[in-house]
Amino acid sequence: MKIAVTYDNGQIFQHFGRTEEFKVYEIVDSKIASAEVISSEGQGHGALASLLAEKEIAVLICGGIGEGAQNALAEAGILLFSGAQGDADAAVEAFLKGELVNAGANCDHHHHDEEEGCDGDCGSGCGGGCGGCHGGQMEPIMEGENVLKTMRVHYKGTFNDGSVFDSSYDRGEPLEFICGIGQMIEGFDRAVANMKVGEEVDIHLMPEEAYGPSNPDAIATLQIAQLPGSEDLEVGMRVFLTNPMGQQFPVTVTAKDETTITLDANHEMAGKELNFHIEVVEIFG
Repeated sequence: MKIAVTYDNGQIFQHFGRTEEFKVYEIVDSKIASAEVISSEGQGHGALASLLAEKEIAVLICGGIGEGAQNALAEAGILLFSGAQGDADAAVEAFLKGELVNAGANCDHHHHDEEEGCDGDCGSGCGGGCGGCHGGQMEPIMEGENVLKTMRVHYKGTFNDGSVFDSSYDRGEPLEFICGIGQMIEGFDRAVANMKVGEEVDIHLMPEEAYGPSNPDAIATLQIAQLPGSEDLEVGMRVFLTNPMGQQFPVTVTAKDETTITLDANHEMAGKELNFHIEVVEIFG
C-alpha cells in the first residue's frame, strides 16, 4: 500500500491544491518500508487526484482541502485524511496506529468555485485571502479558549496498570494539533481546551471519552479459503483489508484455526481506560 502526504520540508503542506511535492510512503506489514518525495508536476486541485491514482496511492494525508478535490479523490478510490498538521512522518505513523482523524472537506469556499479550491493555506488559518475558510472552516465540537488554536503539548499515556503505551517525551518532540475539532480523542481535547502554556494535568479517560467501546459488530470470523492470503497471517498481526469502495482499513487478527480466521476492525485501544499526563508547551493561531 502507498500513502501520500502533501509535503514541504518535512512538514504537512496545508493546501492540497497548491502543494508542489508529495512524500510517498510504501507500507509493508503495517510499517513504513520506504519513502520518496515526488513532484506534483505543476498540477492542481482535481488533476492531482488523477496524478495520485496513476502513482497507485491508496491514502492521502493533507491539511486543508476543498469539497471538489475531495470528491475527485473519492472517485479515484483514494482514502482521505485531511486536517493534519506537523511532521509528515509522524502523521503516517499515526495513521498506521489508527489514530489519525479525517476532518473532511475543511475549506469552505463561499465565493470560489469548489473545483478551484481555496486561495489560501487552509489548516490552522487561511493566510492568503481566501475570505471563506475562517481557520480552515473546521467546525469546533466543544467550547474553550484554545478551541481552533494550534497547540503543542508533551504527553505520556498509560494504562491502569501503569504501563506506558505512548509518550511524546520519549520521542523528544511535542505533539501538534488543532484543539477542539476532533483531531484528538474527546477527553484529551476537553482536558486542554482551557489550559495555559506551562500548565500540566493528569487525566483518566473512560472508553467513551477515548476510542469508544469495543463494537462486537466490527468483529468477524471468516473462512480462510474465502480470504486469499489469510493463510499466512498470525494472531496479533495488524493488516489492511479493502472495502467495496476500494478503501483500505486496518484490522487485527484475534483468532485463527485450520479453517477460520477472526478479524477485529475495532481500534486497538477500543474499550480501554486510558491515563494521560499532559504538559502544554505552546499555543498559537
